[in-house]
Amino acid sequence: MKKVLQGRVVSAAADKTVTVSVERRFKHPLYGKVVGTHKKYLAHDEANAYQVGDAVEITSARPISKRKRFAVTKLLEKARS
Repeated sequence: MKKVLQGRVVSAAADKTVTVSVERRFKHPLYGKVVGTHKKYLAHDEANAYQVGDAVEITSARPISKRKRFAVTKLLEKARS
């Protein structure tokens, strides 16, 4: 089963690659406070179509390079400019 994540593009400097920051919110197991964390994933962007600030959906894919294990599947929201 493929993992599907939603996040925001934070870097598009590399060729055919975007860096996507995925935020996650959860309740702390002991204290009960809602805490947020984020993780950055490298995702494959074949056409260099996505810019910094775009909200995108990424899915797990076969290993494309050493750190690239995701591919961008669709654009959720264009960046405000």
